[in-house]
Amino acid sequence: MPSFVAEIGGMCHLAAIAFVRGVRPPMSYGPELASQFRFALRISWFTLILTSFALAFGPAGIQASSFLALFGALDRLGAAYELIEVREFAPLVTAIVVAGVAGTAICADLGARQVREETAALRVLGVDPVKGLVVPRLVALVALAVFYDILALVSGMVGAMLVVAENHAPLGPFFATFFANATPLELGASFLKAGLYGTVIAVVCCYKGMNVSGGAESVGRAVNQAVVIAFLAIGAIDYTFTQLLLATHPILSETR
Repeated sequence: MPSFVAEIGGMCHLAAIAFVRGVRPPMSYGPELASQFRFALRISWFTLILTSFALAFGPAGIQASSFLALFGALDRLGAAYELIEVREFAPLVTAIVVAGVAGTAICADLGARQVREETAALRVLGVDPVKGLVVPRLVALVALAVFYDILALVSGMVGAMLVVAENHAPLGPFFATFFANATPLELGASFLKAGLYGTVIAVVCCYKGMNVSGGAESVGRAVNQAVVIAFLAIGAIDYTFTQLLLATHPILSETR
């Protein structure tokens, strides 16, 4: 427990340092930021689209449509999708894919650099490893998480439309109930939640990668620990954020 608390403190300290040094000029990490964003996008975009579509079509779509069809209320599927997809599934799928694919790659890359003493060499040359390595990866994952949230929403809606078509129902009532319940506040909250996920994942993975000691076995152990901590943080943020959002905006609990 003391070591776990110390790690949490170290992650918070790294996040604070990265924020301060990231906004302090000169901001010379632009090329590294673009490179990391392209790399993370290339290795995980298909996984995100496929996962979001599968969850929207399967657990949410088929099960919910079968239940609503029993009461002749298939048109209410749009209202259910607004709650399921915008509030929960899109940011959650984004977090899982970013942590499991991009986060692990970043942790392994930084861990390998640490084992090869590249970060120590950067310090000797007068280059700040936090500003040169951590900040661009942090910004890239946050931007990627928000962008992926949009992709998850779009692919989830494609899955929803396929469910409606499979039940031989018109799309008009589905979209009518969906947009009757959709609000800019909930969409903004979805983006904010995805951004928080991206921030926490980046901080956890960068911290574990920058604090590797030993050989290749230590790098693998750090990657495993980073994934576990990131998933635990995702669950805690999901519960806390949703409860605070509903407590401060009771109108979101009303189905229209």
